Amino acid sequence: MISPIAPNLPPNLLTSIICVTLLLLQLPAVAILMSRLIKGPSRIPPLEPASPTLDLLGACTVVVPTLNEADRLGPCLDGLTNQSYELREVIVVDSYSVDGTADLVKATAAKDPRFRVINDDPLPAGWVGRPWALHTGFLASSDKCEWILGIDADTVPHPGLIASLLKTAIAKNYDLISLSPQFILKYPGELWLQPALLMTLVYRFGPTGTGGDVPELVMANGQCFLCRREVLVELDGYESARGSFCDDVTLARYAAAKGFKVGFLDGAKVLKVRMYEGAMETWNEWGRSLDLKDAASRTQIWGDLWLLFAVQGLPILILLCYLLFGWRSPMAVFPYGLLLGLNVFLVAVRWALCLAIAPSYDRTKASGKWLFWLSPLADPLAFLRILISALNQPTQWRGRKYS
Repeated sequence: MISPIAPNLPPNLLTSIICVTLLLLQLPAVAILMSRLIKGPSRIPPLEPASPTLDLLGACTVVVPTLNEADRLGPCLDGLTNQSYELREVIVVDSYSVDGTADLVKATAAKDPRFRVINDDPLPAGWVGRPWALHTGFLASSDKCEWILGIDADTVPHPGLIASLLKTAIAKNYDLISLSPQFILKYPGELWLQPALLMTLVYRFGPTGTGGDVPELVMANGQCFLCRREVLVELDGYESARGSFCDDVTLARYAAAKGFKVGFLDGAKVLKVRMYEGAMETWNEWGRSLDLKDAASRTQIWGDLWLLFAVQGLPILILLCYLLFGWRSPMAVFPYGLLLGLNVFLVAVRWALCLAIAPSYDRTKASGKWLFWLSPLADPLAFLRILISALNQPTQWRGRKYS
């Protein structure tokens, strides 16, 4: 039979060419991936809750940017109330919410004088709402605080979070440190999709607690983002990330390029977060910033897309093709066997990583918990989401529209 795709080539030869082409695409990417994953066993251990010491008295200001967060801000405020004397003040920068967010903060402030709510000025041209709110909070903070901690409204800080952050930063001489949280998952769709999206970050930048030496590969998380005041002063606050939809990574990479020491560590034992409700919201909201194009060059973006396509987007699809069509022929034994073995290996690695990231998820109240273990099947969709995001610029974010 003559191939309809390449009518002048025998089907066996065409199969061999396809296999060799895929191998040439995948093998360099696999080498890069394994060079990153191999650092996992020696990574910095997850942070543990800590008690403050007197030298940390009033050392930290927390800034919480909000816009219509009344439905989920309560656990964050409660968690911050339970921090000890290392926390001097909590500044909630509210962008004129209409759902009672400010009233919720004022009720907390009536019981804990460390809390106050302010409003940011109208959004200047060229700024995105979140970095503008953080910049406003930084400018309003007490100059007696050595550290500024940005916290998102959807987080649940554990007692001992801030003390642990400060002690780690001081002990390891970090100028800027952010944490990956423990994600709270509830619904079947997000249990299947969210870990696949998270894996796009692991594959590109390695496990938390590794890296940070190369500015272009620095990773950060604005949900819990601690920085020395003097560093923010030198960087002119959040100015460098003013127009970025991934302001955390943009600012962290800018700081690293300036020579400051940046860390991205595992905070699953000291911080939880409930980011989005269900798979569709996760796809739409988280997916649109995961490409990190605002913090990377076009060359890096396309390099990341190649890597994700080769090691995350293709393996499940290749194995599915083998199951459905066989691709077995005498002329294709060598490339056939090598390609099959390589992709079985990649899928096995991916399932093993489910075990590695399992502590990063709180599934105690989830339905369909078993779907977490099938998240590798969502990997092609995760790559597709990164591709779509990389090719498009967001036009709205957290209720705000941008031109």
